[in-house]
Amino acid sequence: MPRKIIDCRDFPGPCTLTIAGEEDEVVQAQTAHLAAVHEMAHTPEVRSYVRSVLRDEALSTAPHAGAR
Repeated sequence: MPRKIIDCRDFPGPCTLTIAGEEDEVVQAQTAHLAAVHEMAHTPEVRSYVRSVLRDEALSTAPHAGAR
């Protein structure tokens, strides 16, 4: 299953945060970020919107820190 990613740089504003991981983790983290930093409500509608704009993380040829 591919990891999901969301990047605040894809939206208007000065935020540069990028979050990647399992879909539910990214939705939870991005929704919390939107509430804490961008003063958006933490609602089912916001979570649904976040889920709708997630994309698959591009496969990287460089190993991540946890690779052995």
